[in-house]
Amino acid sequence: MKALLSSKPVLWFLFLFNLVVAAVAPFVVDGAQGVATAVGMGIVSLGAGSALLKGCKEGQHAA
Repeated sequence: MKALLSSKPVLWFLFLFNLVVAAVAPFVVDGAQGVATAVGMGIVSLGAGSALLKGCKEGQHAA
């Protein structure tokens, strides 16, 4: 299961989808719930983005 979640297509989907939701959530959902949604999705997006960058750096060292 871990290999599936750490594959590049899944990480790109998580990064882009959560980034879009984080950007749109405060405008769609009012109040604190919209802000909390944006923060939560932003954290997930940053995590996926950092995993993508980590994979790129590890791939360069392995070659």
